[in-house]
Amino acid sequence: MGQINRDDMLELTRRMTLKRNCFSRIAGAYLDGEGYIDGTFHKHFQRLSTKDQQLYLNIAKAIPFSDTNVQLKEYCFEEADRKPGSAWQLLMALKECELKNDAMLDVFYEVFGEKYQADGEYAIYFFYGSYDVPRKANDGENLWESEEVYQFIICTICPVTGDYEPGEPECGFLFPAFKDRSSDIHRIDVFQADSKRPHMELLDNILFA
Repeated sequence: MGQINRDDMLELTRRMTLKRNCFSRIAGAYLDGEGYIDGTFHKHFQRLSTKDQQLYLNIAKAIPFSDTNVQLKEYCFEEADRKPGSAWQLLMALKECELKNDAMLDVFYEVFGEKYQADGEYAIYFFYGSYDVPRKANDGENLWESEEVYQFIICTICPVTGDYEPGEPECGFLFPAFKDRSSDIHRIDVFQADSKRPHMELLDNILFA
């Protein structure tokens, strides 16, 4: 397990506002307490109402803005974890297709529903984003020349009530990890809202099964 640089995470969150929004797509599923899918959706993020954009930005931002190396921890996908049919392969494919492949999303939702231990109804939200990482001078100032384009997905798991109204995220992840201001496809940053009672099934039975 590696260490996450807090400044890297804060740099990402600054691109998660209405004026500086890095997300282009959102997808998700609603599941009952037994893990059966009640419905799915996917939309262009900019076509959401301003109110909904702010709602979902807050949900997505909860992952990188969480307590670094306590609630949000870095894990490495070893070679054995990257075999065909693995969660890593599916996450790579979801990133590459920018969440536009419903069949691949359904595979994730179904596996997740089978393994996740929920107390009630919940939602899985996926966000696809890209960030044109500016180069920095030796004094730390941005040069505004692109270092690389960091393409990533954020996944959050939220309890829902009423008409699918989401609560605070319980767990989730950022993939690939944003490490040293660059993409690291062999690492993932996993969020657990309650670090003392984490959803270990997310790690043991879903991401690293």
